[in-house]
Amino acid sequence: MYLSKEVKADIFAKHGGKAENTGSAEGQIALFTFRISHLTEHLKKNRHDFNTERSLVLLVGKRRSLLDYLKKKDINRYRAIIKELNIRK
Repeated sequence: MYLSKEVKADIFAKHGGKAENTGSAEGQIALFTFRISHLTEHLKKNRHDFNTERSLVLLVGKRRSLLDYLKKKDINRYRAIIKELNIRK
């Protein structure tokens, strides 16, 4: 599986502060970004997988909502996570 417990713990430790801090907005955004990149690669090979495409659109929407929340609450944390994950081109 592409998203094991160790990978999740590493993502949350890197972006959420601690591996146990799974509720932080930065950790969740980083996890969604990891999943989005994985699904994007899958869709490049399987263009007609519409269920995966729908899942990808839902994930992007969830990440967008969390980013909007973070932008409203603390603009510095928002700018840091955008820069760290290289989300904006």
